[in-house]
Amino acid sequence: MAQVFRRSANAFARGSIFLGLFLVAGAGAALFLLANSGYVTRQGLILEQPVPFSHDHHVGQIGIDCRYCHTAVEKSAVAGIPPTATCMNCHKILWTNAALLEPVRASFRDNVPLRWNRVYDLPDFVYFNHSIHVAKGVACVTCHGPVNRMPLMYQYPTLQMSWCLSCHRDPVPNIRPREEVTNVAWVPPADLEQKQHEWAALYNVKSKTSCSTCHR
Repeated sequence: MAQVFRRSANAFARGSIFLGLFLVAGAGAALFLLANSGYVTRQGLILEQPVPFSHDHHVGQIGIDCRYCHTAVEKSAVAGIPPTATCMNCHKILWTNAALLEPVRASFRDNVPLRWNRVYDLPDFVYFNHSIHVAKGVACVTCHGPVNRMPLMYQYPTLQMSWCLSCHRDPVPNIRPREEVTNVAWVPPADLEQKQHEWAALYNVKSKTSCSTCHR
């Protein structure tokens, strides 16, 4: 009986298998990169806001404490977005005619809140409480990054579950004194590692990786 396939078909078959595996691996790698990219996670993305508020100016240069605007951060699950009246505490005196701040003046004048676009917007199935983290000595910059050097605010971490779990598995390296939580210029002591274990014991900081911790 005559041979159906030429001898070269063996090489073609092996090449096809190799190419198929290469394409599957390439597609998997592409999906992994896409899932971890800023396009999906919004990491590093600067959102358009009604007013281009600069944390670099207000926090880094002027030295305004986080709690002046985010008044609920120590006692509530949410840090709170400041009302226009908070802005006007200063801007009824400073830069009163700046065109850039007209939306702020209009909001205050018309009693209509500014519609800020949330930079950190967790899914509805994720429970996060600011007050708990502050009470445990987790600094603002741990999650929000160097806000004192951000002319425009952006999402610093990926906010993916793996990022949260990396801290929840071993939270001690992210602990500092409670009174320094909002201090963006805090200088750690020379014996930081030893101190962090002391603070962790003082604040009863423990590893928490149970699903119900964040998904309730």
